[in-house]
Amino acid sequence: LTAKALRDLDPAPQGVIVASPANPTGTVIAEDELKAIVEVCRERNISIISDEIYHGITYGHDTPCMLQFDDKAMIVNSFSKYWSMAGWRLGWLILPEEEVQQARARMGNMFLTPPTLSQFAGLAAMDCEEELEANIDVYRANRELMLKALPAMGLRSIAPPDGAFYIYADIGHLTNDSMAFCETLVRETGVATAPGVDFDPVNGNRFIRFSFAVSTPEIEDALARLKPFFAARTEAAQEQRNA
Repeated sequence: LTAKALRDLDPAPQGVIVASPANPTGTVIAEDELKAIVEVCRERNISIISDEIYHGITYGHDTPCMLQFDDKAMIVNSFSKYWSMAGWRLGWLILPEEEVQQARARMGNMFLTPPTLSQFAGLAAMDCEEELEANIDVYRANRELMLKALPAMGLRSIAPPDGAFYIYADIGHLTNDSMAFCETLVRETGVATAPGVDFDPVNGNRFIRFSFAVSTPEIEDALARLKPFFAARTEAAQEQRNA
């Protein structure tokens, strides 16, 4: 998302969702661009919903809260990622006062309240900064390993992740069916990836997403399994092109 793209939309949307860092690419929108997006939204009366679920998981990039630029922005966040509490179903919204009642009424049709156990776990997680920052160090090390190893396997078109814990790689030189490719990959190597069509119905058929939110030994093991798999697929694709 860019301010220019948002300005060029006709008609103007009622709202825009900004995710930075984003899933599946890990891309972080630069602060200057965020400010420009806010300015366009202000000019065109577009509501901003900022998905900040991956805040705190970045590699040399700042991720300011959207409220720093727009006090009317709606913030979505969760304990799932930085606090490593996926599955506990605990998150929060920060809304302008005038939006609270309507949001409460809508959400009341889906749930009443988070489980008590999850709420106490969230409180405890807030006191675990040292452990949580150690997790980021592991992600950073895993990221470096993968950014070095994957291009050597022929996956050279990669969006280097500024944040989150994913690598989104172009496999268009090997397949045009990312779903089938991921199924074959997990069946033959035991390494699970996500097909790009889960995120992009237009071009996702030529992309896959790797996650590096595991231990470094697991990443090393996965890369060792991936190497012969991609070598064989690259050789087969080359032979097909030369046929």
